[in-house]
Amino acid sequence: MKKTRDIIQSEALKEALKHKQCSLSLSMGVGKTFVGLQYMEHYYNDVLRVLVVAPKRSILDTWKQEAIKHNREYLLDHMEYTTYLSLDKRDFQYDIVILDECHNLLDTHREWLNGYLKAYDGRILGLSGTMPKYADSEKGRMVDDYCQTVYWYSTDDAVGDDILNDYRIIVHELDLDTAKTLKVDGKAGNSWYTSEKLNYEYWTSRVYGATSAKQQQIMRVMRMKALMGFKSKENYAKRLLKEITDKCIVFCNTQEQAERLCSHSYHSNNPDSQANLEKLQSGEIMQLSAVNQLSEGVNIQGLKQAIILHSFSGSSPKSQQKLGRILRLNPDEVATLHLLVYRNSIDETWANSVLELFDSEKIIYQNKVKSEFL
Repeated sequence: MKKTRDIIQSEALKEALKHKQCSLSLSMGVGKTFVGLQYMEHYYNDVLRVLVVAPKRSILDTWKQEAIKHNREYLLDHMEYTTYLSLDKRDFQYDIVILDECHNLLDTHREWLNGYLKAYDGRILGLSGTMPKYADSEKGRMVDDYCQTVYWYSTDDAVGDDILNDYRIIVHELDLDTAKTLKVDGKAGNSWYTSEKLNYEYWTSRVYGATSAKQQQIMRVMRMKALMGFKSKENYAKRLLKEITDKCIVFCNTQEQAERLCSHSYHSNNPDSQANLEKLQSGEIMQLSAVNQLSEGVNIQGLKQAIILHSFSGSSPKSQQKLGRILRLNPDEVATLHLLVYRNSIDETWANSVLELFDSEKIIYQNKVKSEFL
């Protein structure tokens, strides 16, 4: 029998109430904020202060909106808000701490959490739809230490229960460009042209030639930035956009890339960002380019397709959150996510790590040939 949102919320809340510190892994579309409000409501007679922690202010505003929507305004007088970045500036006088998007916990939060637990041994509820993939990662250890997960309900569970619409992921495998069209500026003011392939091979040689772990980390970042800036993915995305007639969003790596790909963009330096988002919502425009800041906290009605130019490692929730933007259709509709990947590069490793999180039967490979990299 298929589960409803009410059943899932009831199951999750029941499990959370068994533990003093725990977290719930709940798919998008289930209503994890409402579960958090119900959790507070259960302890209302014992609660004086609640601290809600989230990665950014827009998510904190959602708590206020949801409290009003579900007739829990009386809880607002007991709720205070902060971001993970400012958590260490708060005092410890809280009866409940709600860690929204708790996969954002870092080792830097350990001192505040230790002080909180030692001083008051209060209640902690973590909420996330994208828990850390690796238990031995920094974020995985933090969740396990301070709010161990006790209930799981995945995106594919929600698709199966008709809470979210179905999806497919098309992986577009691309070759690094061999034409010497990439300009490189030297330190002495001279410049020359190389290809994406040669430039990638150069940074890979710097990674393997590093003489320290710190130097290797820097070289890996430089290689990633090089991959993210190559124009061949942009050119391919432009061709894709010409073929797509549905409402579509393109997740870009930089603001400059977003400006080049679509006539309308959404990023922090564009004063028309909110207006452009509203135009996409209403259907006045059908395509919008955005940088990663749009990945959390925004739902777009009728969004059927999305293009991702860069995949992060599977331990990062970013790709899952981007998929979530196209999972808000009617249950009988199918959304499409286009993932662009450079063949025979580290990009394949990142993409495969992300794809492990999704149903393999929903993944289609475009331009598939035998890879030499893996």
